[in-house]
Amino acid sequence: MDQRDEQEFAEYFVARRDAVRRTAYLLCGDWHRADDLAQTAFVAVHRRWHKIRDRDALDAYVRRTVVRASIDESRRPWRRERFTDQLPEGTTGEGDLGERVAVREALLGALRKVPPRQRAVLVLRFLEGLDVAATAKALRCTEGTVKSQTARGLEALRGQLGDMLDDLRSAS
Repeated sequence: MDQRDEQEFAEYFVARRDAVRRTAYLLCGDWHRADDLAQTAFVAVHRRWHKIRDRDALDAYVRRTVVRASIDESRRPWRRERFTDQLPEGTTGEGDLGERVAVREALLGALRKVPPRQRAVLVLRFLEGLDVAATAKALRCTEGTVKSQTARGLEALRGQLGDMLDDLRSAS
């Protein structure tokens, strides 16, 4: 890679590393694994940087790489159920801080219990803001699969949240 390509990659990396890391965390629930997943994605982009003609598609490529790596990792037996109790940084909003933290913790806990492929669809659709077509493209599946995985994932998330929110209500 020539110096100009290295500089362009470095600028892209600096601009996107935090967002990619947050997406990876939402997929796997562990900051250390999120770092690994983000690194995997950026290494893949770096290897192909000189071949990439459509620089507008970089975010989609990185996102797809993170999602695929997360799903692949979740299938390995030694990677199951290794979530931490740490919450992502940078939340803002109205209301009582304790309540916001409790709701956020409940949401993240419930999301961790959703199957990996459904979790990936939910993260891409609702937290990354992708539409059905973009999510299907990122996951290399049909739009119908995205819709069915979204419905199943939301059902699983509602089930998990119902149990967790009941626990939160009884604790307060």
